[in-house]
Amino acid sequence: MAKLILASASPRRREILALCGLPFEVRPGSGEERIRGTEPEEIVKELSAGKAAEALEGAEDGDIVIGADTVVALDGAVMGKPKDEADACSMLKRLQGRAHQVCTGVTVCKKGSGECRTFAETTTVRVLPMSDGEIREYVAAGESADKAGAYGIQGRFAVYVEGIEGDYQNVVGLPLARLYGYLKPYREELK
Repeated sequence: MAKLILASASPRRREILALCGLPFEVRPGSGEERIRGTEPEEIVKELSAGKAAEALEGAEDGDIVIGADTVVALDGAVMGKPKDEADACSMLKRLQGRAHQVCTGVTVCKKGSGECRTFAETTTVRVLPMSDGEIREYVAAGESADKAGAYGIQGRFAVYVEGIEGDYQNVVGLPLARLYGYLKPYREELK
């Protein structure tokens, strides 16, 4: 029986993928993420394809592998995960009071068939103005440490989100509806 494999260590991606109702395994890659492009959508597509390719190496024929990566872009410039609290504060200071884009790249491959599809989903997020004190307090709470753009929309940061245009789950880390469309042809194989 074919297995569904998520090539990501993100607990948020695990939670989102579980909503599909399909059993899956988690096999995060160990390779270093190298950003070579400059366009956010191209960057996440390349990174997701790299994660999927690494997980495919240990997969069996028929297995379906999902690789994903997310970045935040402000005025076309990519913001990854913050290096430390000062970097997180700097990122949030730039995002507050403005709209930015969250781009997630997803690659779905079937081992042994040559089937491999990659797409990017972009959602616009509008952040309310924040005081320096609010930014420091949010960062001190620890939610920003491992997140692109230094925030998690599903946590305490939600009070600063004025609105979004696009897929909410994409901002959390995985554009579920679009991904599910890619997985539907494999449902029977994965049950």
